[in-house]
Amino acid sequence: VQLQASGGGLVQPGGSLTLSCAASGFISDYYAFGWFRQAPGKEREGVSCISGSSDGSQYYSDSVRGRFTISRDNAKKSVYLQMTRLKPEDTAVYYCASVAYLWTMDWGLPESYNYWGHGTLVTVSS
Repeated sequence: VQLQASGGGLVQPGGSLTLSCAASGFISDYYAFGWFRQAPGKEREGVSCISGSSDGSQYYSDSVRGRFTISRDNAKKSVYLQMTRLKPEDTAVYYCASVAYLWTMDWGLPESYNYWGHGTLVTVSS
């Protein structure tokens, strides 16, 4: 399984951006996907997760709940992260990750995922 994240860039505070994660290889609709981010000097943190399509539950960190929305398109093997009302503290490299079986209580832990893509940089600045 290979994951490719894209869509990062420079955006002004209050603006919006949508990240995409395209999966290739053997991946099924029941795979869970997560978005993580890592700011300079900080640990990687879970931002959002969407479970397998049989459930499709969504999870968000407190810092992004109400501003970010995760979604998936199984036909395209893609996952998206719509980010609105962006803040300077959202600046980070964003990574997508995937796993076949996820303990949803651990969705925000990087070690819960097997597959990782290269990150895409999001900079929120005026």
